[in-house]
Amino acid sequence: QVQVVESGGGSVQPGGALRLSCVVSGGTFGNYAMAWFRQVPAKEREFVAGISWTGVSMSYADPVKGRFTISRDNAKNTVYLQMNSLKPEDTAVYYCNAHIRSRIVIPETKQPEKYNNWGQGTRVTVSA
Repeated sequence: QVQVVESGGGSVQPGGALRLSCVVSGGTFGNYAMAWFRQVPAKEREFVAGISWTGVSMSYADPVKGRFTISRDNAKNTVYLQMNSLKPEDTAVYYCNAHIRSRIVIPETKQPEKYNNWGQGTRVTVSA
């Protein structure tokens, strides 16, 4: 069973940057597309970014395009989310997950309801 542990969250001012990390265990990391999601209270979890198994192909939600970058290190079983030019509306708990049914980012990769197991997430707060 694949397990994930997210880290790197914190509090920053608008315009600041953070780098989130997600370590994956219990599976074959290099075989999976990976995705980041975020959630704020009273709202559904939403897709943020996804990356293919090779790290060559990425996909981003419109609100983060040009500001966030997803990457992965298959030797370390780790996926990253570099977040630049942060805005107050980026405030959320961020989660990662492994899309074990696909090596590339497909529509299902972006659907949080398709995942069964979640980590504890890492909280990001952007405020002046």
